[in-house]
Amino acid sequence: MSNEVTQLIDEIGSEMERLHAALERRADELLTTGGDPEAATKLAKGADAMRDSGNLYVTWARHYAALSEGRAGAADEEDEADFGT
Repeated sequence: MSNEVTQLIDEIGSEMERLHAALERRADELLTTGGDPEAATKLAKGADAMRDSGNLYVTWARHYAALSEGRAGAADEEDEADFGT
């Protein structure tokens, strides 16, 4: 993968991790400050959904970036490593 593409994909992955952590912190804050427990639960579940969606997005981005360089097999191996298969 080109250095620029790799860097962008890595940045997206890092930002998705930061978003997940921020959403979880906010859900915890809601609970500890007497906020709506149902809203906090939904927010925590939403944080997990965003994390999972982000992982899928980044995996596909790596896959297509590898394909653009003629490395389809390498993309499949990277995908499997991401998901522990």
